[in-house]
Amino acid sequence: MFDSLTERLNQTLRNIRGVGRLTESNIQDTLRDVRRALLEADVALSVVQAFVEQVREQALGQEVMKSLSPGQELVRIVRDQLTELLGASNDALQLQAQPPAVVLLAGLQGSGKTTSAAKLARRLAQSESKRVMLVSCDVYRPAAIDQLRKLASEVGASFHDASAEQKPVDIATAALEAAKRAHLDVLIVDTAGRLHVDEAMMAEVAALHRSVNPVETLFVADAMTGQDAARTAKAFDDALALTGVILTKADGDARGGAALSIRHITGKPIKFIGMGEKVDALEPFYPDRIASRILGMGDVMSLIEEAERKVDKEKAQKIAAKLKKGKGFDLDDLRDQIQQMRNMGGMSSLLDKLPGMSDIPQGMREQVNDEEFTRTEAVINSMTPHERRRPAVINGSRKRRIATGSGTRIQDVNKVLKQVNQMQKMMKRLKKKGGFPNLPGGLGGGGMPGGGLPGGGLPGGGLPGGGLGRFGRRRAPF
Repeated sequence: MFDSLTERLNQTLRNIRGVGRLTESNIQDTLRDVRRALLEADVALSVVQAFVEQVREQALGQEVMKSLSPGQELVRIVRDQLTELLGASNDALQLQAQPPAVVLLAGLQGSGKTTSAAKLARRLAQSESKRVMLVSCDVYRPAAIDQLRKLASEVGASFHDASAEQKPVDIATAALEAAKRAHLDVLIVDTAGRLHVDEAMMAEVAALHRSVNPVETLFVADAMTGQDAARTAKAFDDALALTGVILTKADGDARGGAALSIRHITGKPIKFIGMGEKVDALEPFYPDRIASRILGMGDVMSLIEEAERKVDKEKAQKIAAKLKKGKGFDLDDLRDQIQQMRNMGGMSSLLDKLPGMSDIPQGMREQVNDEEFTRTEAVINSMTPHERRRPAVINGSRKRRIATGSGTRIQDVNKVLKQVNQMQKMMKRLKKKGGFPNLPGGLGGGGMPGGGLPGGGLPGGGLPGGGLGRFGRRRAPF
C-alpha cells in the first residue's frame, strides 16, 4: 500500500535526518521534494499546498525535542501533519439509535459497495456482536442481488430478498420493516452505482436516503482512482450529507492520492479501509497508523490486533506444548505456520506493517513473496504423514517423488527440508536457554501467538521464508 509514495518520501526525508540544524534553506529544499512526491501520488493540488504550508509553519522556529536531532524533528512534523491530514483519529460508526440502525452505502459502479457491505456486516457481527441484515437495492446490475445474497450467507448475516422488478425505495422500506420484525440491530443498504455521477442516480440515492433515514451514510471510494475519488465524494456529500468513507482496494494503491485527499476535500472521516477481496479484509482506518506506514515506520499495533483476531491460538498452544515436551518442529508445523500467515493477509501485508521495511531494496523484498510459500506448501502436501513428522527419513528417491507430485524441483524440496532443519536447531538452542517465556505455552517471540510472527522465527531471522533477517532488525526511520 502506498509503495511509490513511501519510497519517494523516504528518499526525500532520509537526506534531512542527519542535518545538524534546520534552516529555511534545507527545509525549503525538503518541502519542494515532498510537494513533488505528493503530486506524483495523485494528491489534489489544494491538499498538497495546505499540507506543505502547515509543515513549513511548524518547522520554522520549531524548538527541537531533546530526544531528536533537528532532521528527525522535521520527520516527526511531517508524520504529525500526515496524521492530521488523514483525520487525526479513528471515527467509529455511530449506531446508537432505535434498532435497526440503518447504514447506507453509496458510490460509483465498481467501487466495491457490495463486497464492502458484506465485510462490514461480518465485522459488526464479530467485533460488536450485532445482528445484521443486508439488502441490495441495485436493480440494474445483473446478478447484483444474487451476489449480495451469496455474500450474506458467507458472512452469516440475514438477507432481505428482492427482485429486479421492484423499485429501490420499495425494497429498502420493506427490508427496514423486516429488520424491525426480526429485532435485528443493523440494516446495511447496498445501493446502485453508475459509471459516473449523474442526476438520475443522485435523485434515486437521495430518495432511498429519505425513505430509510440512515444513521450512517458511507461513501465507498476506490483508492485506485486517486484524487477523483475525493471529487466524487464531494458530489455525493452535497446530495446526501455523508457521515464517512470506506476506502476500498487500498492493497493495490501504490500512490495514496485518494486517502490523502478525501478527508481534506470533503471534511468526512475515512472510517474503514479495504485491504483485499476476502470478507475479512476490512480494517478500521487509524490515521496515525496509516501515516506511519506511508513513512515506512510500520504499523505494529495493527499487526498485533490482526494476529489476535486471525491466528489460531489452539494450534499455537499445541506447537508450544509439543516443543516444551522436547518434540521437534516438523513439516506439519511449518505448513500450519504458512497457513496462519496467509490468514493474516500474506507476506505483502506483513511487510507493509513492519518498521524499517522501506529501507530494504525493492528487489530483495520481491524475492520474499507468497509464491514461495505456495510452493513450500505444495511440497509439504506431497509428502506422506510419516515424512512430514520425520523429515530425516526423506532420501533421494522420496525427494524425486515429492518433487514430481508437487510440480517442483528437487532443489525446492531440499530448500524446504533445510528450513525445517534450521528451525529444529533453533528450537533446541532456545529450549536449552529456558524456552520462550513471552508466549502461551512457552513458545515465545514477543507476545504474538506462533512466535512473534507466523513462522515464529523461521530461517531468515524472524520472517517466514528467509532472507530478511538482518534487515528486519533495522531501526525505524526515527
